[in-house]
Amino acid sequence: MTQQAPLSIVDRNAADYAALVAVLRDYFDGLYTCDTTKLARVFHPAATYACATDGTLLKLGMDEYFPVVEKREPPASRNEPRRDRIISIEFAGPVTALARVECAIGPKFFTDLLTFIKLDGRWQIIAKVFHYELME
Repeated sequence: MTQQAPLSIVDRNAADYAALVAVLRDYFDGLYTCDTTKLARVFHPAATYACATDGTLLKLGMDEYFPVVEKREPPASRNEPRRDRIISIEFAGPVTALARVECAIGPKFFTDLLTFIKLDGRWQIIAKVFHYELME
């Protein structure tokens, strides 16, 4: 049996970066199709969803957020153009990261700050804090 050398920090960061990009792809796909099964794999069950765009705090747990998504008409059903974009991914350590992303749903253009944790070898969103602008 041959032993593999431990991953260097650069290799580990590259692997984690690729894993986060894959999770973000599922995140964007889940929002575009309103697929809460896919979103449930992306979000940790204890994740927080928060926004204060209109001057009041909106804070939901996943048990409150997923029914909102399920009631939404999927952008995919309207053939909306996708405007998903990863702006940045930053690691705070080996099991913590922050992604800044953008996407559009209907008339709203979102900037999402997604905090990730890595548990059991898997990256999941533990907090989604976002702002949106209405597009004209």
